[in-house]
Amino acid sequence: MFLIVGLGNPGAEYAGTRHNVGFMAADALAEHYKFGPFRAKFDGLIAEGTIGGEKVYLLKPQTYMNLSGNSVVKAAGFYKILPQNIAVIHDDMDLPVGKIRVKLGGGSGGHNGIKSIDAAISANYNRIRIGVGHPAGCGEDVVHHVLSRFSKADADAVVRDINIVVDTIEILITKGIAEYSNKIGMLMNK
Repeated sequence: MFLIVGLGNPGAEYAGTRHNVGFMAADALAEHYKFGPFRAKFDGLIAEGTIGGEKVYLLKPQTYMNLSGNSVVKAAGFYKILPQNIAVIHDDMDLPVGKIRVKLGGGSGGHNGIKSIDAAISANYNRIRIGVGHPAGCGEDVVHHVLSRFSKADADAVVRDINIVVDTIEILITKGIAEYSNKIGMLMNK
């Protein structure tokens, strides 16, 4: 059993923003693998399906980014899913648009959603980081950046990245993070 968490903020005003690439990826996974409908549970929206013969739950926390861990710990606890069987898909400002990195564990990189999940379940879960680029400044520029929408070119690159995640996620679920990391690395270096 596996739990895939797509991070984002609820509400129409945040749809399509850089901070919501996790929600976009969760929706794409649900559509591609024909998951059941999302339903409200665990302070989030959760859908159930199968990828690579494994039961998978997709979770979109509805707690806003800074409290994502509350939703994740409830779902993981209910289904008895260990951190190493959890994958969190999120935006990463330290990666340029068009880049994906995956790893097991690590630091939060200043991402408040990741900080919240680390505090709730430990840092020993899989991370799928989708690049959204970094603004030139800091502080308010960062907040504005992650809550802004993509340019047309950046949106196309992010959709491509999400499609790569969708097309390759079965490797993570069936073969583990090492093989998945190798596959993503090869695709990113093409």
